[in-house]
Amino acid sequence: MVSHSTTGVFDCIIIGGGHAGSEAAAATARMGLATLLLTSSTDHLGQMSCNPAIGGLAKGHMVREIDALGGRMGLWADSATIQFKMLNTSKGPAVRAPRAQMDRELYARAVKNDLYATPNLTVIQDMVTGLELSGGRAHAVTTYLGRRFEAGAIMVTAGTFLRGKLFFGERSHSGGRLGDAASDALSPSLEAAGIFLRRFMTCTPPRVLGAGIDFDALVPQPGDEAPRGFSFHGPGVSLPQQPCYMTWTNEKSHAVIRDNLHRSPMYNGAIPGPGPRYCPAIEDKIARFPEKTRHQIFVEPEGLHDPLFYLNNLPTGLPVEVQQTFINTMPGLERCRIVRPGYAIEYDCIDAQCLKPTLECAAVPGLWFAGQVNGTSGYEEAAAQGIFAAINIAARFRGKAPFLPGRDVSYIHVLTDDLTTKGTNEPYRMFTSRAEHRLLLREGNADLRLTPLGREYGLVSDAQWAVFSRRAAAVAALTDALNTITIRPDAAMQPVFASLGEALPSNTRTLADILRRPNVSSETLAVFWPDIMTYPEDVRQEVETAVAYQGYLDRQHDLAARSASLEKTLLPEDMPYKDVAGLTLEVVEKLTALKPMTLGQAGRVPGVTPAAVACLDIHLRKMSRQKDRAGKE
Repeated sequence: MVSHSTTGVFDCIIIGGGHAGSEAAAATARMGLATLLLTSSTDHLGQMSCNPAIGGLAKGHMVREIDALGGRMGLWADSATIQFKMLNTSKGPAVRAPRAQMDRELYARAVKNDLYATPNLTVIQDMVTGLELSGGRAHAVTTYLGRRFEAGAIMVTAGTFLRGKLFFGERSHSGGRLGDAASDALSPSLEAAGIFLRRFMTCTPPRVLGAGIDFDALVPQPGDEAPRGFSFHGPGVSLPQQPCYMTWTNEKSHAVIRDNLHRSPMYNGAIPGPGPRYCPAIEDKIARFPEKTRHQIFVEPEGLHDPLFYLNNLPTGLPVEVQQTFINTMPGLERCRIVRPGYAIEYDCIDAQCLKPTLECAAVPGLWFAGQVNGTSGYEEAAAQGIFAAINIAARFRGKAPFLPGRDVSYIHVLTDDLTTKGTNEPYRMFTSRAEHRLLLREGNADLRLTPLGREYGLVSDAQWAVFSRRAAAVAALTDALNTITIRPDAAMQPVFASLGEALPSNTRTLADILRRPNVSSETLAVFWPDIMTYPEDVRQEVETAVAYQGYLDRQHDLAARSASLEKTLLPEDMPYKDVAGLTLEVVEKLTALKPMTLGQAGRVPGVTPAAVACLDIHLRKMSRQKDRAGKE
């Protein structure tokens, strides 16, 4: 039996150096907690295991929110961006989202250099093999190299490494990702602590050598001419921008895949666990949508000087020789060669309904979970959980209230609230449609929503706060100007309005009123008030959106205010649900197991009806009256 000697005592231990762990470790350390980050390979800190990109629909919103809170992902991404694109620019402001192609090596280097330079953070390469409890609380971890570390808070951010198993058609072996060993010892230790584990799966596409690609046969996909970047306060994007490319599968590709479906681990029974619905394997697309004659494939550079290209939209678990055959059927890829094959991976994860809203394990105090181990998919979802859990750990140490900003304030809270109250039966991916107040949660106002909270919880630096304060003041000043400066509809104004395709108003109007007209933007408003162009573009865009959509925003705020009363009504942790009149046995069992913190959270638990929430409210009022009477006696 291996003996372990205590080699360190910390405030917080993070297990895993992926996107959740890196963000969490940077946050707890910068908030003053002595933090230990344990990773199986320091060479792979911040490794982009799948696509070399950050952001996208809803995901880009969360990266902006992470940055607004004082997190690091936006800064790391901007330093490694080789193509930036704002998506959905022709649609409404709620669904516009930033996405950026990364130089994979530069991104990982940015993460690694930043973590090593962070005060209060110790990074050690070692494999955690055991979890120790003391008095029912998480107390220490033991490692493969015989070391033992104690901490007041322990966070598991193990990604796909818990009993991970890789599949290449009929071939399989243990691994956390290609080239890295799985963490096989930690899972039994978690199960011994009473934590139920289940199996999810995902796939990654092959990488091919660019020298064999006929780029003339592909459709170029350029990025934005003026890349804005993710960070509100960082230096922005400075690397040379590169194009991506597009091609398509065809009937030949589909025939190869159909002929080999029986060799896919998802179809031959080797992997029974669910995979990501919104990022399915190519063989799954071909089988489920036989009417489609082709599927888009994006050919994306892995880096400025990297010879490899990533085939986005082509994840697969088929044998390597089958991958090579169907790739060579596609226009432009006829002569390219696979360097790194695609593969499927199956791994352990928890049911996040066992967690408190803060992402602390309800059954094991002091133990926290974040990232893919909670049943999510995606770098951004992982990093969002990492910073969320980190802020809550720091709040616990400082005796502050939990960090629960609200579903009307943050996509990050929509994510964590969905996981802990509703759970998920498949890898969870964030979409704007998951947020009932998404018009309030625009990517452009993430700092206005969250930077004051990040400052309150001690994560926003003085430098970031100064940048935010200037921008917030500019937004307020421009908003005030638009609501106070008026235009009189005299004869001299007739040709000005006509040039904009607008009728002359019948009476005096504020600039805000004029800006709400369909053909008027903040730029065209300069014909009435040239000083508007002295404001930065991002300030003008934010104010223009807020003014143009004011009526809709007011209604969203009203709905959020009605929900807020339920969110402010706290439920005791030892709430006797079995004593609440009118609750069904199913509702009693679910609420007893999940222990929601508020009436609002209770109402989002599947199966808990509005009538059940009303019963809870009545019971709480009854308990309050009884307590008042007891206090008077």
